[in-house]
Amino acid sequence: MRADESRERGRGVIRVLLADDMKLFRAALRNLLEQHDFEVVAEIYCGDLIVPTALELRPDVAVIDIEMPGQDGLAAAAALRAELPECRTLILTASASPANLHRALSAQAAGFLSKDVSPGALAEAIRKVAAGFQVVDPQVAAAALRLPPNPLTPREADVLRLSAGGSAAGQIAADLFISTATVRNYLSSIVAKLHARTQLDAVRIAVDAGWI
Repeated sequence: MRADESRERGRGVIRVLLADDMKLFRAALRNLLEQHDFEVVAEIYCGDLIVPTALELRPDVAVIDIEMPGQDGLAAAAALRAELPECRTLILTASASPANLHRALSAQAAGFLSKDVSPGALAEAIRKVAAGFQVVDPQVAAAALRLPPNPLTPREADVLRLSAGGSAAGQIAADLFISTATVRNYLSSIVAKLHARTQLDAVRIAVDAGWI
């Protein structure tokens, strides 16, 4: 019988790794989980420590925040999936946006929840994730479904992504092997397509939607 089948029948303790940079929140979460059928095997404050700690302790589920020192939680989730696929990941974040949901799913996280979730719902979500199911915050999922299709072409997305990173038009042109005039044309088209007021506003819109 698989370990997840055993847990579903209540015959196993789910071992959890907590990763969040706020000590008080980690302590509260640990206290909450240990009132249920969970064993908290580690508390991590830095994203760089998630994978090595998980490889050492072999938790069943890693509950990970996005914003942490070092490697962010989404990058750590992707690395954890590659290094220890039997450890399932649940992203628990205050930044529960459609863009971050998209990035979490791209990182193959098994769960994505807002920190506004109730204690009972969080415990149930961890059980489901440990049992092999996927759990997504319904409000964030609904918001993601309401987003219009990405209007940017792949090249426009590349141009805007480089612009968002601080590159000037000349540098973008060099990086993409196109002319500076072409870069400026792309940026004007992007602002119009996104109904943005400025180039900076276009970056904000695209980031919030998960398009870049």
